[in-house]
Amino acid sequence: MSKMGTGAFWGIILIIIGLSIIIKIIFNIDFPIFKILIAFFFIYLGLKILLGNSFKPFQPISNDHNILFGEKVFLKPEKGEYNVIFGKAVFDFQHFRPDSSVDSVIDIKINTIFGASEMILPRDIQAKIEASAVFGEARMPSGNTASFGSTSYLGDTTTSDSMLNIRADVVFGSFIAR
Repeated sequence: MSKMGTGAFWGIILIIIGLSIIIKIIFNIDFPIFKILIAFFFIYLGLKILLGNSFKPFQPISNDHNILFGEKVFLKPEKGEYNVIFGKAVFDFQHFRPDSSVDSVIDIKINTIFGASEMILPRDIQAKIEASAVFGEARMPSGNTASFGSTSYLGDTTTSDSMLNIRADVVFGSFIAR
């Protein structure tokens, strides 16, 4: 995994500046953003000098189902909840073949916040997707999209008893299923 890139860093800075402008306009509160950013820079610099190379505040965090400031590819669907925050996840299930001994319905929940999630569905397994988006994009294989609100998709393949049941929530990001 690579460290947070300069694009993500400047994106976060621009978001903070934008939020301070909104707070200034709506609540008439003067938020000294540049003074605070300079203070955080000096705190960061001090911690870096004290702790040396062991101090890595923007290192990607990625465990089994959570991605923060990183990227990950999932090749086999597992029941559970996946969280993608300031990162990217690719769910490549096109070569997945379910075991007959395991449950025939696999429930997956994907939360994408300030990130991107892409899902490649298998052609011979029925898939049901319910997605909702707020300030984001949820795009289904049928072409349905949602920016505010929800959309759904039900695959018409009935050759298999197995089914992927997917719930996707997107906030300031994108979820694309194909």
